[in-house]
Amino acid sequence: MNNSRRDFIRQTSIAGAGVLLAKNGFSAKSYKRIIGANDRVRVGVVGFSDRHKNSHIPAFMNHYKELNFEVVGVSDIWKRRREEGAAVWKQKMQNDVKAYRNNEELYNSKSVDAVFISTADFQHARHAIEAVQAGCDAYVEKPFAETMEDNRAALKAIKETAKIVQIGSQRRSGANYHAANDFIRSGKFGDITMVELTWNVNQPGRWRRPDLIPLLKEEDTDWKRFIMNRPFEKFDPRIYLEYRLFWPYSSGLPGQWMSHQIDTVHWFTGLKHPRSVVANGGIYMWKDGRRNWDTITAAFDYGPADDLSKGFQVTFGSRMHNGDEHPKEIYYANGGELNLDTNKVSPVGGLSQDMADAMHMKANLLPEVSLTSSEKVVASANTGGDVLTSNHVRNWMECVRSRKQPNAPVEAGYSHSIANIMTNAAVHTGYKATFDEKTQEVMANGKVFKY
Repeated sequence: MNNSRRDFIRQTSIAGAGVLLAKNGFSAKSYKRIIGANDRVRVGVVGFSDRHKNSHIPAFMNHYKELNFEVVGVSDIWKRRREEGAAVWKQKMQNDVKAYRNNEELYNSKSVDAVFISTADFQHARHAIEAVQAGCDAYVEKPFAETMEDNRAALKAIKETAKIVQIGSQRRSGANYHAANDFIRSGKFGDITMVELTWNVNQPGRWRRPDLIPLLKEEDTDWKRFIMNRPFEKFDPRIYLEYRLFWPYSSGLPGQWMSHQIDTVHWFTGLKHPRSVVANGGIYMWKDGRRNWDTITAAFDYGPADDLSKGFQVTFGSRMHNGDEHPKEIYYANGGELNLDTNKVSPVGGLSQDMADAMHMKANLLPEVSLTSSEKVVASANTGGDVLTSNHVRNWMECVRSRKQPNAPVEAGYSHSIANIMTNAAVHTGYKATFDEKTQEVMANGKVFKY
């Protein structure tokens, strides 16, 4: 690849992430100094999903030639999707791409070095275990896990095998998020006192697949393999295709959207999980047979476990019946706010002099600071925008080469899953959820939460 082409990719596909590349990236020439750098990395696809089609494919296509990667196989238990996936990738790669009936066939073929995992929410952790135990690196979509049993097992397997696993929390590859992290950790922001996370849409068809449901026949898939370690229930094409609406195959709003946003709290603060969670909500609008709420408000208490006098609150609110398609993350301090919607630090809401005078205090107002900006985050199928996903996939590909840890390592997935599972516990029991550090279990009403 010539220099002009390489510059074009860096200035467009990785627009807004120049800071990240300066810190973590390296040029195509530097790959020559890495053992095995001239070997082509063979990639498999585990689950030919909408997420994979809409986000992973264009992101991968931005970088595969420069980094010498190719897709060689697609594993999907539904005949229609694996055949479609193989055909799409064959056209993209201009080489043979084989369709596999399941992951066992894929890994037994010894044909792949790394995989994209974009299956149903509850399957991610188990599929990650399969991948690393088969000797493969993996890009694993979020939520990482929906139960602590799966969460612990996947963390253990990945750490034991030392494989490169990137969790699909693509905010960690955004230049503005890195700037926010640097600003908060520098101490310039002051103590975080509150975080507001919101993600609202007005989409009756979100996570619905009415056109596909009549096309799915039980004989064309493997229902028992699909439900994995979840309690058995009879074949249901809605659960298979619209799993995000049905617990315990997905937690819906927490797993799909909150997991992205709560991850920034863990990243910016170094805290691994909330101290407690309470939640309320319900199915207020879309009474279409779904089990998961269409509206939720959750409140989290964060802070050191050994000092309850220190901490802050995080709220997550999400509704599916009214929204502007713009997720928001706002961090508050006594001196103002850090707003990741506007990508600005400002003194808005800070302690002004007239308010401080009454208590003989000094004003506390943050300066106006613009964070390094990247493409605006939108509530689309490729949550985070094409640039963030492209940055994130490239970072994974680079780390497969360098063997360095990626921007969103397995620990990030483990932490957001704890917050997610604590939210599920509060939702399904009605009690405040806590976390037992010793047993690494989520607790509600004095009991370990399972489903």
